[in-house]
Amino acid sequence: MDVIGEGRAEPVVVERAAGVGGELVLRRAGTDYEIISNGMFLMDTRNGESERLLVRAAVDAALDRDGSGDAGPGGEPGGQPLRVLIGGLGVGFSLAEALAHPAVGHVTVVEREPAVVGWHAGPLRPWSRGGLDDPRVALVRADLLDVVAAHPADGVAKISGVDGAGFDAVCLDIDNGPDWTVTPGNARLYGPDGLDLLAGRLSPRGVLAVWSAGAAPGFQDLLAARFARVEALPVPVPRGEPDMVYLARRPRP
Repeated sequence: MDVIGEGRAEPVVVERAAGVGGELVLRRAGTDYEIISNGMFLMDTRNGESERLLVRAAVDAALDRDGSGDAGPGGEPGGQPLRVLIGGLGVGFSLAEALAHPAVGHVTVVEREPAVVGWHAGPLRPWSRGGLDDPRVALVRADLLDVVAAHPADGVAKISGVDGAGFDAVCLDIDNGPDWTVTPGNARLYGPDGLDLLAGRLSPRGVLAVWSAGAAPGFQDLLAARFARVEALPVPVPRGEPDMVYLARRPRP
């Protein structure tokens, strides 16, 4: 995500859509696109460095299960492909990054907004690299909270096309951060109850990764209370404070 700055092309509206969480607007500014949610700038196609890091760091951490830094392909003997859950399709940077990683065998994308999915059949397709057409991808059109809260008998394992063993990386990029949610209901994801639900969807080597438009120390404290190992990775941006990627693994009992 990026903040609109001076000297850029004046954005023009490509499409407006009534979304689950309010009005969504796709705008074009020069060769780039922006998504606006209820008048709030959400994301654009200009950079994507932190969105790519969100997935790459989570997958690499899952491979490096013991923290030694020398895990082989698949992270374990036998090289079992990793399963990744991406919360929020956005402009597609995270999906493209997951599919480009040689250790990833399956990606479930949870996106509640039909308009966003539709834009990836058109203007946003280059940024997701056509990832929704990849046979390794399962698209779930639902609210992420509903997915992670679903009963195991009819929840993620059933609708995502994978077994019930859990995900090796759960990557969240559905808001501007834990302290800056697109809709008020999303705040539950970043509280104790939401973290319990997310931890319950992780495999034994699973890693939770959360994107934020800035530091969220209170959220980091909540992660540390729920997970044994927590990292905060800053990503410099052209203007303002760095983006942050939070990694959490080894849920506490």
